[in-house]
Amino acid sequence: MKQATIRNLHRDLGYFYIGLIISFAFSGILMNHRESWHAEKYTIETKKVEVKLPSKDKINDEYAETLGKQLGIDDKMRRNKVDEDQFKISFEKHDVEIDMKTGKGEIVSYIKTPIISQMMKLHKNTSNWWIYYSDIFGVSLITIAITGAIMIPVGKFTFKRRGWKLALAGLLVPLLILLFV
Repeated sequence: MKQATIRNLHRDLGYFYIGLIISFAFSGILMNHRESWHAEKYTIETKKVEVKLPSKDKINDEYAETLGKQLGIDDKMRRNKVDEDQFKISFEKHDVEIDMKTGKGEIVSYIKTPIISQMMKLHKNTSNWWIYYSDIFGVSLITIAITGAIMIPVGKFTFKRRGWKLALAGLLVPLLILLFV
């Protein structure tokens, strides 16, 4: 391939995908920290509750939905989980956590963070058309990386003289993390 063709392909794919690259990078950073900070939503109200819970083996989806309605929650239930200490119910706009022993807990009401929640949705989307578009995006990112590596044909900063060392170092970091973490 001619040098000008490589440079043009690199440039045009970069321009075409710049918005998606920034969106994926930004929402990916936010998703990396979703356990400590929920960027996708923010709390608008926290309400204390106290209920009498049945035994652990009697708690199921039907019970969780009924309890949600009794607590004044009218949005769709997503899931519920019971462990030794906590009963958790996740709704579209509410989270409920109740202590299994005391029956004391809280309802957290939240709304989606504009723009950020939509960007984060890109990472979670599994519709067929989005999967194919994401595959094309992935191939384009590989193309951008390869054309960027071979774009500079001569000099001390070429891939052959210097770039391969940096590329190898960049590849080793995730491999080491996968092996040792």
